[in-house]
Amino acid sequence: MSQTTETSADESAPTPGTGIDVTHLSALARLAIDAKTASAAAADLESIVNLIDAMRSVNTDGVEPLSHPLDGVARLRADQVTENPDPKHFQRNAPATSDAYYLVPRVVE
Repeated sequence: MSQTTETSADESAPTPGTGIDVTHLSALARLAIDAKTASAAAADLESIVNLIDAMRSVNTDGVEPLSHPLDGVARLRADQVTENPDPKHFQRNAPATSDAYYLVPRVVE
């Protein structure tokens, strides 16, 4: 059994001046918002859309993509071996070892 909801033309109309139907969006998201909140949300969404439009209008031909907005260099140490681990040192507390391997009981037959 499906349930339908009826909305009047005023309820589903876009917020004046924005073209964004906040009431419809809130219904899709299962949110209950009042007219004041819907008006504020419509203004916020409109400013976001305007920002995206402004960003899309910028000519980016010949601009290489960035992995990071700053040209900083990561301060990482060189990837060099600095220690020579001694397996006998690390395995001296293990219950059973053989040829630098840890021996464990068989759990799968």
